[in-house]
This record gives sequence, C-alpha cells and structure tokens, in this order.
Amino acid sequence: MSPVFKTICMVLSGLLACAVLSGFMYSWTDPDGVKHFSNIAPPQDRETQQLFEDKFILPRGHQFKVTKIFDGDTIQAEGFGLKFKIRLVGIDTPELGKKKQKNQPYSQEAKQKLSRLIHEKTIGLKQYGTGGYNRVLAEVFVGSTNVNLEIVRSGLAEVYRGKQPNEFNSDLYFQAEKLAKQSQKGMWRQGTAYISPRQWRKKLP
Repeated sequence: MSPVFKTICMVLSGLLACAVLSGFMYSWTDPDGVKHFSNIAPPQDRETQQLFEDKFILPRGHQFKVTKIFDGDTIQAEGFGLKFKIRLVGIDTPELGKKKQKNQPYSQEAKQKLSRLIHEKTIGLKQYGTGGYNRVLAEVFVGSTNVNLEIVRSGLAEVYRGKQPNEFNSDLYFQAEKLAKQSQKGMWRQGTAYISPRQWRKKLP
C-alpha cells in the first residue's frame, strides 16, 4: 500500500458518511497537475499507480474548496490533499464552444450562475461514483443549498437525459425543470428555438 493511499484511508476511516467504490482503483496526475482517482481505466500516456484495494473510500461530508469553474456543470475542487474534477450530477447545461466553435445560447449565463453560487465558498459533496472523463459525479452543496437543483430552477440547465446513477433520485429535478419551463426562465425563453445540450453536442461534436 502506498504511503499516500495509506494516509488517506487512515484519515477517512473516521468519517461516518462516505462513498465506496468497489474493485481496482487507479491514481494518476494529468498535464494540468490535477490528481485523479478512478475505477475507470486511466489514460495510456500517463504514469499510473494501481491501488490494490478491495474498496477505496472517497471523502464525503468534508468541505472542499472550488479552484476552477469550467462551465455550467463542471468544476475543479481540492481538499484532503486531493485535487479533482467534479461533474454536477443530474443536470446538463448549455455547451461552451471549444476550438473556436460558437457558444450555445445561455452557456455563459449558466457558468456565471454557477460561479455566483460557489465562488470563494466551500462546498460539500454527495457523491455518486465516477463518470466519463474520470470526473467525480456529485450533487454540490453550499450549506443546505443544492447547487445542482438551483441551476435547474433558474432555467439554466435541464435534467440530464443520459443514464443516471442508480442511487440518484431525479424527481425534484424534473419538477424544477417543469416549473422553470412554464415560467420561461433562462434558456426556456427560446421557446421552439431551444436545442438541448445533448442535441447541441451531436450537432457540434
């Protein structure tokens, strides 16, 4: 067992609330210096440490510091000596353009909304494992405020239409989306011109 992994396990063993991922875990650092822990096979071009443990415990209930906001539903945070990316589970915000592609309408507004909710604040996480691109899937909380849900309520995200984690309950999210749409908040002002983020990604991969 590596010294780093042993230290993390000793610290986390005192936490009552935690997320448990079964099977092999991998750890590596990407070119931006972000350290990843995942049960998904790591990139082939990265120096990787395989953690030979039956269970790897990620901290839950601990407060993390937000270090970067990528878009309306993806952030970077650090805490417990870790730095990692978080995908806000259950929601899908308009896409920011990449490689000189144009932004989807309301993508900047979604990012700004997320920034107002979490900028210079500590956050708590309710985790649902690891998703695509080796990002931690989580509901993000500032105090008792569910940030994911607030973005849907503001009309700047729809409920994610892809496969959701088994433990995730999307009922409140669909209710919030319905109310935002009826009130024509945020991106719902576009009416019939609205294109979902999922459709936008297929149009401009």
